[in-house]
Amino acid sequence: MDLIDRATQHAERMLAAQLDNQLGRSHYQGESLHLCEACDDPIPEERRQRVPGVRKCVPCQSRAERRGQ
Repeated sequence: MDLIDRATQHAERMLAAQLDNQLGRSHYQGESLHLCEACDDPIPEERRQRVPGVRKCVPCQSRAERRGQ
């Protein structure tokens, strides 16, 4: 891993932390679910790894955020 890779990973972690802070979430919210708690659709493995403690699929999370939840 070179310097650019490390800088990119650091920037991704910082962005995720800033988004969590803006949304009022802590960085870790427990184990990620395999199925969306809103619609029972599978949550893709990549999303589960990138968003610790993920509870909803992207469409359901987007709807929840638009409603202010």
